[in-house]
This record gives sequence, C-alpha cells and structure tokens, in this order.
Amino acid sequence: MAEVTLTGVTKRFGQFTAVDDLSMCIEDGKFTVLVGPSGCGKTTTLRMVAGLEEATEGEIKIGSRIVNRVPPKDRDIAMVFQNYALYPHMDVFNNMAFGLKLRKRPKEEIAKRVHEAADLLGISEKLKSKPRELSGGQRQRVAVGRAIVRNPKVFLFDEPLSNLDAKLRVQMRTELEELHHTLKTTTLYVTHDQVEAMTLGDRIAVMKDGVIQQYAPPQVTYDAPENKFVAGFIGSPAMNFLPAKIEQSSGTAVLTGEGFRIGLAGNGDGQQLPEFALMGIRPEDLDGPTGDEEDTLCFKVAVKEQLGHSLLIYGHIEDSQIVASLDPHASVELDEIIRLRVNRKAVHVFDSESGRTLI
Repeated sequence: MAEVTLTGVTKRFGQFTAVDDLSMCIEDGKFTVLVGPSGCGKTTTLRMVAGLEEATEGEIKIGSRIVNRVPPKDRDIAMVFQNYALYPHMDVFNNMAFGLKLRKRPKEEIAKRVHEAADLLGISEKLKSKPRELSGGQRQRVAVGRAIVRNPKVFLFDEPLSNLDAKLRVQMRTELEELHHTLKTTTLYVTHDQVEAMTLGDRIAVMKDGVIQQYAPPQVTYDAPENKFVAGFIGSPAMNFLPAKIEQSSGTAVLTGEGFRIGLAGNGDGQQLPEFALMGIRPEDLDGPTGDEEDTLCFKVAVKEQLGHSLLIYGHIEDSQIVASLDPHASVELDEIIRLRVNRKAVHVFDSESGRTLI
C-alpha cells in the first residue's frame, strides 16, 4: 500500500485549465472520493494519477516515488473504468488473469489469485462465462476482480457504478465498502453522486471548475461546509438558500426576510457580519407545521412528494425555492400556507458575493 500525494497539480488543454493548482494527500489505506458535477476535473485528476494524462505542472507521488514521468504500467496501480473495459472474446477467468499473464507470472500463482478474487466477489461460478453472458453487476465484479488480482498499491475507480440501475448501485456500493474494509488498499474513487461520496469515503474532495472546494471527512463536509457550493452539492435534497438581512445587537444576530425571522442561537456572538447575506437551511432541519411565528419559515405548498420514509414539500419564498423533509404522516395540503420550525443550531450563513461560509 502507499500514500498518494498531489502537490500543485495543474492540467491544461490548450487555453482551458481542467485542474488548477490541486494539492491533496490520500493517506495509506484510506478511501478518498473525488466528487463534483460533470466537467469539474475529477476524472482528469484520476487519469493524471494513473498516468493516462500528463500533468502540465506540479508533482504526483505514489509512496515516496515521484511518478510524473513513470509509465502507467510501472506505477503499481489498478484502474476500474466506467464501462468495465472487458475483453468480449475472453471468459471471466482470462479477463481477470490478463494483467498477470502480461507480467509473465507463474500459472499456479495466476490461478490462485484469480480464484481467491472470484471467491471474494462471489463470481466463482462465472469464471468460464463470457462478458455478454453476465449482468451489469457481474461485469462490474469482474472488472474489480481484474484489479484485485494484481495486488496493487493503489486502486483507481472512475464512476464504476454509473451504468447500473438504482437497486444494483446500492448493492455494489455496499460490496465495495466491504471489499475496502477487507483489503485496506489505498483508493481514489471518482463520482458525481454525492450519496456514493458520503457513504464510501473516509474523506471526500468536493471539486468545482478544477479546484478543490473542501477536502474533509464526509460528516464534516455535511455539517460544516466551507462555502455555498459545497453546502448545496452535499446533501439530498439540496440545502435551501434564502436572501436575508442580518440584525445585530449586543453580540447576537437575527436573520430576517420575507416570511421568516430567525435567531442564530448565539452563533453570531462577537463576529461582525454584513448587513445582507444568504441563509442556508437543510430540508431535514425544518419541522412542523406549527403556529409559532418566531424561528419559522412561512410559504404556500406547491408540490408534495410522498416517499414512504418522509414527505417532501416544495414551495417558494419570493424567488427562492424551498423544500422541506417532514414526517411522512404530517398533515399538509396543496396550496396550504404553512409555517415550519427552523432548527436554529443548523442554520448556515454565507457571504452573498463570494459564497464563503460566515457561520
């Protein structure tokens, strides 16, 4: 196993900067997730670690070795692609064994490693099958197995679950988590799915426009986002944002706006805040309905979504959409004007222009 370190890594394609001055350390044996919207630079970062793209600037280290000029085959990494990249004319055994055969490993060693990986992944009975005879989930297991048999220092995953249906994605996500717990191999995983990032990663790096916005454990990223982008990207449904005026006196602060007046529960003590800002509150931190006026949001219900485990309701406060996640048995009607309690301790405040977190 090995630590992966990127220092000041930049990748340009002509005049376009895909990755901009990226620095991060993936600790030995940890599972790190790069997450962000399409085009943010996460796959380019992964491909630079793999050696499939050359960094324009900066340094990439695997263990103690700088690998910027090292060919992919000599980096001691194994990559699992989004489209599985299986050889259609080979059976499962030979797909998994292919890399070992290229390295001219003894036949006995190859057979042993392939059967051990197949047992671990639950595909032993499929070793003689061709890829076309397998389901999507089985093909993904074969692709993972091909990486496992090489016993690399680092696993690289490029959106490996994106081609699977929703139920299978959840199952494979659990299997990947169990696999990492067993193997404890340093892993860098790319996804646009924030649920995958939150559930799989020891740490997650949220990217936007080639820049890491926050690199932290999942719960820290959720509870204490460093800016509005991270706050809105992590969490499902996404955080609500409302323009607010801040009234400060005697070290306390109150957020006011159309349909709400919310105290900051002492969070504004001693900090000078701007007169106007953005208030952020997650859908799950709204509760009700209630008849109170303090620390509530008031809006008309436009849409209801019954999910079984929760009830999502949507509305608007001026030009801002509001979504709340309520108890599934809450009594709420369409077109009803309701008030929802706000968890004051869960309120976030962001700078209106820069988006950075103020509170």
